[in-house]
Amino acid sequence: MQKGALNVHRIRKDFPILGRKIRDKPLVYLDNAATTQKPLSVIDAIRDYYMNYNSNIHRAVHQMAEEATHAYETTRQKVARFINSRSTDEIIFTRNATEAINLVSHAWGQDNIRRDDRIVITELEHHSNIVPWQVLCNQTRASLDYIEVDDGGCLDMDSYEKTLRNRKTRLISISEVSNVLGTIVPIREIVKKAHAKDIPVLVDAAQSVPHMPVDVQATDCDFMVFSAHKMLGPTGVGILYVKREILEELQPFISGGDMIKEVHKYETVYNDLPYKFEAGTPNIADVIGFGAAMDYLNRLGMDKVRDHEIELTKYAMDAMKDIRGMTLYGPLDAKNKGGVISFNLGDIHPHDLATILNDHGIAIRSGHHCAQVLMEKFDLSATSRASFYIYNTIEEVDKFINALNDARRLFGI
Repeated sequence: MQKGALNVHRIRKDFPILGRKIRDKPLVYLDNAATTQKPLSVIDAIRDYYMNYNSNIHRAVHQMAEEATHAYETTRQKVARFINSRSTDEIIFTRNATEAINLVSHAWGQDNIRRDDRIVITELEHHSNIVPWQVLCNQTRASLDYIEVDDGGCLDMDSYEKTLRNRKTRLISISEVSNVLGTIVPIREIVKKAHAKDIPVLVDAAQSVPHMPVDVQATDCDFMVFSAHKMLGPTGVGILYVKREILEELQPFISGGDMIKEVHKYETVYNDLPYKFEAGTPNIADVIGFGAAMDYLNRLGMDKVRDHEIELTKYAMDAMKDIRGMTLYGPLDAKNKGGVISFNLGDIHPHDLATILNDHGIAIRSGHHCAQVLMEKFDLSATSRASFYIYNTIEEVDKFINALNDARRLFGI
């Protein structure tokens, strides 16, 4: 391990699931782009809430309600610090990144997108950053356009410049890191050029916030979304960041209890920010668990998380390049991509390869990875994908490489 890198063997002791065996083999979990495993501190935080102060928030004045409200709102403060937002008022809890994008599509899009306007995304996008804009365009008779990706899986900046020259472009919505190729887009340059044309930018940071330092003030994006479950937290918790000056102009996406100050027979006064956008009883326990997840990552340091993934990705790609029949997709420089490797091995179908690796105790992802537009771009039906996180080791990568070679020999490649 390089100087200053993570003490992975100590980290692994915090994750009980890593002691599990699959097919009598030690689990090697390489599906982290889909969801990450949870440390004991996160599990214990959720357990502690249910065992000791289970109560609804923001309403009652009894002690347990106050404790629950404090823990819930403390997580909001931690999120604001984690991404360096100016205020907790800019942080909205949702169910996931998908719901966060839908909130923007409805609350902002319905008031700002008109017939013949253009929403611009990229060929790298996850379905969650495609379908909501397709729906909005169908409703408003706007058009959806794509920034192209080159043969190496990188964003074609000439294609991006072309979109900016169109006076009808009203929104750029873009993933900072591809969940398939690991491509890292030049997000600050993209935002700066868009803002020069008064075009707002939404950043899908589901694959960046968990893996590298992110600063929304430095990026200057208008919206950002990400999910807790991809960064050691529980499922069912997403984050929407919106610049306050934009948020103040938006109408609620979901209405009901808790997002109100007063309700009368024929009129309602909405709550202050950010509660105006958080109707009903939220996922209290898991939001509190997410707070523990950010504490864990902060103790490690996001710069070290990033360095560890670069090391693992480089080691794995260097070894994979030597396997007969191997095809790697996307950027090949580990310093310029996330900890994600998509590949195909000969004519082995990705589902078959995933099944073979499962027999070795190794969990990878196979399929189109909710990115069929990108698959069509490269004329692929599916790929295999290995993705790394803080608890993965060089020794696990070696097991992965050995299993790939076993599969190659089994299929006579």
